[in-house]
Amino acid sequence: MSQITYLTQEGYDRLKGELEEMKTTGRKEISMAIAEAREKGDLSENAEYDAAKDAQGMLEMKINELEKSLANVRILDESQLDTSKVVLLAYVTIANQSNGREMTYQLVSESEADLKLKKISASSPIGQGLLGKAVGDTALVETPAGQVSFLIKDIAAKSK
Repeated sequence: MSQITYLTQEGYDRLKGELEEMKTTGRKEISMAIAEAREKGDLSENAEYDAAKDAQGMLEMKINELEKSLANVRILDESQLDTSKVVLLAYVTIANQSNGREMTYQLVSESEADLKLKKISASSPIGQGLLGKAVGDTALVETPAGQVSFLIKDIAAKSK
């Protein structure tokens, strides 16, 4: 049984686009590379042909995995978020209690996580520590440098 993946509509659309790109352009490019290599003669000693066939196998594997993943997607509606506690898609403002530094992150699924965009995975140590907490709660997060405690300052459905 496959695991359910929770995504925003934006994340779902992005993955669907990647899948279509692989199925159309990716497959076309690889079949052209195979045809080109085939024209070069003896297939038993043709490294280009072997490399193109390996690339084809890898592409088909990626397509298969993405199709399985998309088959088990649940799209979350950000307008329906309960902001009484930290949940997937919520924007959470936290303060590091050792240095007072405040940060705001959105909790997302692993496939949508992007630290540059301040989107952290709910399955990451920080994400797991924050899930289910309410404003005013303290989240203890185990890091390689030791335990860090964060105070939950705010939970919102939209970025401020």
